[in-house]
Amino acid sequence: MSGLPFGPEVVAAITAHMNGDHAEDNALICRGLGGVEAVSAVNTGLDAEAMVFEAVLADGAEREVRVPFSEPIKDRVQVRHEVVRMYQEACAALGVTPRGH
Repeated sequence: MSGLPFGPEVVAAITAHMNGDHAEDNALICRGLGGVEAVSAVNTGLDAEAMVFEAVLADGAEREVRVPFSEPIKDRVQVRHEVVRMYQEACAALGVTPRGH
């Protein structure tokens, strides 16, 4: 993963946060925006263009899912805004009421 304006320690912090605090959101984003029927998903990283997940499908198969950002990431703050956007768009696509962030 490349093209980010910050180093691997920041990517590790983001993925730890997503997997620790937003595990259900990862799967929801994969279902709503990634085109897969994920039962669970782990955020494995990101690059300037997309958030990357390893999704587990209903049949147990695993698949890498890249969900594009609306524009290339230029700073760490933008990642949070993009993830909130992804979550809200995935909820809308799936007919799920989003919780407040």
